[in-house]
Amino acid sequence: MTSTATHLRTCALHWADLREALGTPAVVGGFGIGLRGYLAALDDADQQEARLHQAARLRSLERDPIQIGERPVPVRLHILDTMRAVESALIACADDIAHHAQRAPIPAPSARRTAVAPYRTQREADIAAADRRRRTQLAHADLTDPRRWRWTGRRTAPHAALWLLARVERAPGPCRRITDDEEQRIGAVAAGAAARVERALDIAAQQRTLEQRCACGGAIDVHGGEGRTPVAHCTGCGRIWTEAGAVAA
Repeated sequence: MTSTATHLRTCALHWADLREALGTPAVVGGFGIGLRGYLAALDDADQQEARLHQAARLRSLERDPIQIGERPVPVRLHILDTMRAVESALIACADDIAHHAQRAPIPAPSARRTAVAPYRTQREADIAAADRRRRTQLAHADLTDPRRWRWTGRRTAPHAALWLLARVERAPGPCRRITDDEEQRIGAVAAGAAARVERALDIAAQQRTLEQRCACGGAIDVHGGEGRTPVAHCTGCGRIWTEAGAVAA
C-alpha cells in the first residue's frame, strides 16, 4: 500500500511537471473509452487541430501588422483544474493541522519601566539589557522559523505537501507530534491529491471495466496509464484488442 509520505512527495515532485503540461498541446487520452472510441477521438482531435490552425491563420491575415506578435500559449483546462484542486486541498489541510498542532511564536520581551522600577546599579542594567537582547533574538528566530507554517506569503501546493510530509515523518519544528486522527486526515488528503496529479500526467497504471460487454458476454477490462496505449481484454473468452483491432482470442 502506498504510504502518505509517498503521496505527498508525488505532489511536490510533480508540481513542476503539471506547470509544464499546463501549456503543452492537449493529447487525447484513450483510457476508459474503448479502443474504437480512442481512435475516433484521435481523428477528431486531428481534425479540430487543423481547423484551429486554419482559423488562426485567417485571423492573423485580418489583423493589423502592428498587432502581430507572440500569442499566449493555450491553457489545458483539465490540468489547471487539477492544480487548483490539489493546491486548495493541501493548503486547507496544512492550515487546519497548523491551527491545532503548531505552537504560538515565543513572545518578545517587554521593556522594563525604569522610571517605576529603576536598576540599582549599572551592572544590573547591563545584564538586563543583554538578557532582553537575547530573548528578542530568540523570539525573532522562532517567529521567522522556516519550518513554521504561515497563513500568508508562500502558500503553494509543493510547500504545503513538504510541510505536511515533515509532520508525518515527525521532523523537528515548532509543532507538537500529530495525533493518529490528524495523520489519517493528512493521508486521505494526500492520497486524493496524488491520484489527481497522476491522472492528469498519466503516470499511474490504471484499469477500468467497460459497460459494454464482449460478444461472448464477458466483461471487457481496459488497461492503460503510465503513458502507455490502452489495451483491452475480455475476462470471459480472453480476446484482446489494441489500436489495430483484435489481436488474440
